[in-house]
Amino acid sequence: MAKNKNINRSRNTKEISKFPPEKAISDTISSPVEFPPIMTVGELSQIISKSNVDTIKSLMRIGIMATVNQSIEFDIAAKVASSFGIGVIKPKEKESSLVDSSIRKDENIDVKTAEERPPVITILGHVDHGKTTLLDKIRGDSVVDSEAGGITQNIGAYQTIHNGKSITFIDTPGHEAFTSMRANGAQVTDIAILVVAADDGVMPQTIEAIDHSKAAGVPIVVAINKIDSTGANIDKVKGQLAEQDIIVEDYGGDVISTEISALNGQGIDTLLESLILVSEIEELRANIDKPGRGFVIESAIDKTRGVTATVLVKSGTINIGDSIVVGTSRGRIKNMIDGFGKNIEKATPSTPVKILGLSSLPNTGEQLDVVDNDKVARNLVSSREKYSKTAIQEKSPTTMVEVMRKVHSSDAKELRLIVKTGAYGSVDAVERALGQLSGSDIQIKLLRSATGSVTESDVMLASASGAMVVGFETIADRAAKSLADSEKVVIRLYDIIYNLVDDVGNAAKSLLDPTYSEVVIGHAIVQEIFPRGKRQNIAGIRITEGLFKRNSRLRVIRSGETLHDGVITSMRHLKENVRELTNNFEGGIMVDGFHEYKEQDELVAYELKAE
Repeated sequence: MAKNKNINRSRNTKEISKFPPEKAISDTISSPVEFPPIMTVGELSQIISKSNVDTIKSLMRIGIMATVNQSIEFDIAAKVASSFGIGVIKPKEKESSLVDSSIRKDENIDVKTAEERPPVITILGHVDHGKTTLLDKIRGDSVVDSEAGGITQNIGAYQTIHNGKSITFIDTPGHEAFTSMRANGAQVTDIAILVVAADDGVMPQTIEAIDHSKAAGVPIVVAINKIDSTGANIDKVKGQLAEQDIIVEDYGGDVISTEISALNGQGIDTLLESLILVSEIEELRANIDKPGRGFVIESAIDKTRGVTATVLVKSGTINIGDSIVVGTSRGRIKNMIDGFGKNIEKATPSTPVKILGLSSLPNTGEQLDVVDNDKVARNLVSSREKYSKTAIQEKSPTTMVEVMRKVHSSDAKELRLIVKTGAYGSVDAVERALGQLSGSDIQIKLLRSATGSVTESDVMLASASGAMVVGFETIADRAAKSLADSEKVVIRLYDIIYNLVDDVGNAAKSLLDPTYSEVVIGHAIVQEIFPRGKRQNIAGIRITEGLFKRNSRLRVIRSGETLHDGVITSMRHLKENVRELTNNFEGGIMVDGFHEYKEQDELVAYELKAE
C-alpha cells in the first residue's frame, strides 16, 4: 500500500513539478481588485502587478493596440485582468467621473464639526392660489427692513432673516421645476410650503404638488391663503387636505398649517416661525470647512459677464478663486455676487449666489463641486464626457425587467407606482387590489393614484422617483409618451384589472431575495503545496470526481472538518490559465483567503443555484 502511494506520489510530483514555486501560477493577485472607469495602460500594469510588456501583449491578443500612456476603459482593462486570472470589481456609479449627486441633509456630515444651516424652502400649489404673491410679500417686507439683512434678489433664490434665523426660498415656477431638479439629482429642498386658496380649496395641481412633495420625502407646511376673500372656507380646505392624507394639527395630525393673506401680510410672521420650527425639528446641519458643493438653480449667458450660474450651496464653502466642475463644465470662480449686486468672497451652506467663471453653460439641477486644481477639473470633465452617453442610457429602465433589475440593485424592497384610471370609481378598486400585494417582505408604494390620462407630470414624477406608471382603462398623452421615451420611464396600460394586478404582483415577488441550494460539482485531493512569496501557497491538486471551475466556491476539508469556505481565484493546468479542470486532471489553484494547505486535504467545489 505504501509502495503504491509512493508510486502515485512520484507520478504526481513529476506532473506537478511543472509548477515551480514562483511560476506555478503567475503573479496572480489572490483577491479581486477595483479598477477606475478609465486608466492608462501603465496604471493598469501597476494595479495587476504585471510588466508593461505583458499588459500590452494581452491587449494585442484581444485586438487592442495601445501604448503605455494611452488610456483604456474599464471593460477592456477587465478583459486584460481576466486573461491573468485576476478578478475585477466594477466601479460604482459615483466614482470620480460621476460625483455623487444626491447631497442630502444627513449625508457626508461630520457631526463633531457640523453647524446649523438655514432651511431651503420651495413654494408649491395650484395656479392662482397666491404662490408668487406670497414670495413677493416676503421679499418686499425684507427689502424694506434692510437692517435685518434683507432678501437676496434677481438670482432665482431669496434669503430672509426672521427673529435672527436665516431662511432661503427658491423661486421656482412650481412643482414641475421642483421635480425636474430632483430628476437631475438635485435634492435641494428641505421644506415645501403648500399654498391652498381658502376660497378655492384643493385643486388638481394642489394634489400633484402633494404627490411630488411626498415622493421627495420633504416635510410640508400648509399655508391657507386668501382667508380674507369672499367665500373663504378654511374648514373645507382642511377636510379636503385630509382626503389627500395631509392631516393638519387642528385635525389631530402632525402637519403644521397657517392661515395667511399674502396680499396684506396677515399670518406671514406665523408662517416664517413655523418654517423655523420645522427646520429645528429636521436638525439641518452642514460642515462649513469642507470643499463646497451645491446645485445650479438657473444659468444664463450675460452679454458682458459671459456664463453665469446661480448656485445654492448645500455643504462646505465656495470661495473666490476655487476650481470648480459643474456637470461637464469647468472653470475657476472669478466673481461671486449676492442678490444685492454686491461682490462677496465666500458662500456657506444654504446660501444662494451667482458665480462667474465657467467655461460653458451648465444645466439646471447639475451639481457644482470644488476640486483641488485645474488639472483635477480637466480630468473629471473628460471622464464625465466619456461616460455621459452611458449614464443617459442607464438613467431609467425601459422595460418591466429593467425596472426589477434597477430595484434589485438598491437595498430597498419597494415597488413604486403611479396609477391613473379612466374613471373615478376605478381608483379605489385598483388601490385596494394593489394594497393586498404589500406584505412584510415587499411594499407597493403608490406615489400617485388619480383619474385621467397619463400626463407629462406623471412621467416626470416617475423619472424623479424611480417609479413606473400603470394605467387602467385610460390612455397616455402623446406628450407623455414622448417624455417617457426621452426619460426612459415605463408606462403600462391595462383594460383588465386582473392582468394589472398579476403583472405588478409578479414584479413584486421578483424583488424578494431568492433562496439558493448548494450543488456540488467536483472533488479533489491536495497532492503538493507550492510556496508563493512569504505568506501565500498554491495547492497542487488532482480532480478525483466531477470538475472545478474558476470562480466557483470551494471547501477545504481536513479529517472531516471544514477549515475554509471561499472562492477559487486562480486555476492553472501546466503553464496555462484555465477556466475548468475536469476529472483526473492535475493543476494548481488558489483560493481567496486560505493558504494553509496540507497534503491529502479534501477539496469540494460547489455552486449556489437559485431556486
